[in-house]
Amino acid sequence: MEYDRKDDLFVSGHTACAGCGATIIIRNVMRALGDDVIIVNATSCSEIFSSCYPTSAWKVPYIHVTFENAAAVAVGVAKSLEAKGNDHTTVVVIAGDGGTYDIGFGIMSGAMERNENILYVCYDNEAYMNTGIQRSGATPYKAWTTTSQVGKMKQGKQEWKKNITEIAKAHGIPYVATSTSGHLFDLKKKIEKAKKIKGFRFVDVHSPCVPGWKYDPALTVELSKLAVDTGLWKVFEYENGKETITIQPKFIPVEEYFKHQKRFKHLTKEDIEFIQKKVNEDWNR
Repeated sequence: MEYDRKDDLFVSGHTACAGCGATIIIRNVMRALGDDVIIVNATSCSEIFSSCYPTSAWKVPYIHVTFENAAAVAVGVAKSLEAKGNDHTTVVVIAGDGGTYDIGFGIMSGAMERNENILYVCYDNEAYMNTGIQRSGATPYKAWTTTSQVGKMKQGKQEWKKNITEIAKAHGIPYVATSTSGHLFDLKKKIEKAKKIKGFRFVDVHSPCVPGWKYDPALTVELSKLAVDTGLWKVFEYENGKETITIQPKFIPVEEYFKHQKRFKHLTKEDIEFIQKKVNEDWNR
């Protein structure tokens, strides 16, 4: 059934880039959640393009907070609702990878350890896009950013992407999942499931960024699908200790994903073979 755009809770008129993966994700997350929510939005691209005073793209209660304390504010909101006997409103954090993998991770980890009753959605565009395309813990190995430059001594980021979902699972929370901006039925199903679960729920969503990844804006959905089909982005859900792969990759060569993005244009044949070997080993394990 086709969705009626007039019912959207995240609406047009925002100032995101054409082809922005985050807007696709947020709009569809809101469609899955409905209007009985309170959004806590960490400083990020999404905060800038959706809530620049005096306008707003949100049709639900919305709180902008700093990079580091989104989980803490969400917990405070959830506790206040609990004190009032409200057990139906969903408190949702929406944050980028900078506020999730790095700056806000300590507070997020504390909330996970206590199994606080919030839903945390990270749109993962793999760098600090809002502040100048600096590397983050989510930036992939060998990717160019403004702080992982390509030069004679080093070519791109020298470290592998932080495995945030494995860290989340290690906290013993009831639900951890991944999805992408190119698999919206999968995303919708997981958000709907997470909404019904009590405790800390974490969903990490692959979110292409046109200026940061340097690709044709028309390729956003295709890039998310390629990330999955190459095995570079694992789509799964982990519920009460059991992990299930929800979209099986086709295992096409990783080069098919890299070749559309200028942030990887410096990769050598040896680099690509090394990354391909790592992907194969990870899946075999």
